[in-house]
Amino acid sequence: MDTEVITTLDNLVPIIGNFGFPLVLAIYLLLRFEKKLESLTEAINHLNQVIKNK
Repeated sequence: MDTEVITTLDNLVPIIGNFGFPLVLAIYLLLRFEKKLESLTEAINHLNQVIKNK
């Protein structure tokens, strides 16, 4: 049974290495872009209000 666990871990480590880092990076970038999009949306809404008031 110990051999099965070691074999499973040997197979699991490359999977985490191949998919774990890109997944974490993608999530990080999506969260950063979401903040940027929110600030752009606020700026556009503010600009829209300024245009309506003139």
